Amino acid sequence: MSLKPSEICKVFGVETRVQIIELLKNKGPLGANEIADLLNITPPAVSQHLKILKHADIVRSERNGYWIPYSLNLDVLAHYQQKITKICSCECHRHHNTENLHHLDNLDINELENYKKQLESKIKYIENILDK
Repeated sequence: MSLKPSEICKVFGVETRVQIIELLKNKGPLGANEIADLLNITPPAVSQHLKILKHADIVRSERNGYWIPYSLNLDVLAHYQQKITKICSCECHRHHNTENLHHLDNLDINELENYKKQLESKIKYIENILDK
């Protein structure tokens, strides 16, 4: 399923869902109770967020006995990232084009450090995709 940009923004517009995505990205497959414990929220609340993330096809699950591990669908997440980048008005997509790196000359050290962290995060994300 592919959502419209407005629907994608609704899914990512709730901080708890973003935290769930981050947990799954960093820790791998987790059960709803584990997610609830890590985020300090109730399992029913986690289940509601997971239901929305599953509907958006961002999260998958497969029953393993009594345990139902949830994991990220990285292909769909990357697809949504591309859609959001297309509508973004801050021109952050320009940072992905090496021909447009001349703007870095105008940044102070804090902005460069922040940009460095963003790039390192993206490199880890891509490495995770390639490892799967």
